[in-house]
Amino acid sequence: MPTGRYPYNNMQGIGNRLQGIVKAMGTIFVMRHYSLKPKTYKLSRGFTLIEMIVSVGLFAVVMIICVAALLSLVDANKKAQAIQSVMNNLNVAVDGMVRSIRMGTNYHCGTDLSVTSGLPSSRDCAYPGESFFQFEPFHDCSAQGTNCDMDGNIPPTSYYYQSDTIGGKAVGRLYRSTDGLQGIAITAPEVSIDSVKFFVTGSCPARAGYSCTPDDIQPKVLMDIKGRAGATKATIHTTFHIQATAVQRLLDI
Repeated sequence: MPTGRYPYNNMQGIGNRLQGIVKAMGTIFVMRHYSLKPKTYKLSRGFTLIEMIVSVGLFAVVMIICVAALLSLVDANKKAQAIQSVMNNLNVAVDGMVRSIRMGTNYHCGTDLSVTSGLPSSRDCAYPGESFFQFEPFHDCSAQGTNCDMDGNIPPTSYYYQSDTIGGKAVGRLYRSTDGLQGIAITAPEVSIDSVKFFVTGSCPARAGYSCTPDDIQPKVLMDIKGRAGATKATIHTTFHIQATAVQRLLDI
């Protein structure tokens, strides 16, 4: 029997326990540091073919709409500029007509005369009006640059409508003649005149000695002009209807 504080059996039991504890700790260490763990992969989600087709289709539709809107704005801007230009030309032509008619006398409305007929005799015309108008312009034969002849007469001024062919298209234009010869166009080719009507009242002087019946009405001319602006371009045009009145400045007494 062993001597000491602890019996032999107790010492053997303690050794067995310590041995078990050491084995357990070694097993845990090995499993913790040398065990093979399976690797995991994290997959990121992408686009499918259908999603890609839908995205490209929507983008194409949006781009087509934006381009169409831009082209429409550009076309509208060009149309506005073209119409403004031709309307300015037409306004200048009409204003010039009104000023020259106001200063003239012996208003004659009708197609019985031409630009080479000489000074007209007064003649009224009512509805539906005429497309040819002629009058004796204001003149001072003592001034230089006038068309007076040896007798002190001056060729009449005529305004009339005539259709021309421009670029293979029929374009109506307003003409003016001041020398008794062929007239010149006073409207731009971009302005197509569809109709020109002159209405004259009170053309006969209120005194004897004229072939017409005297009246006490101040001579007056009403001009009615219809047409299209931007005639040479079918996609850029607009219609217009202009009326202007000119009253003779010289009193008819």
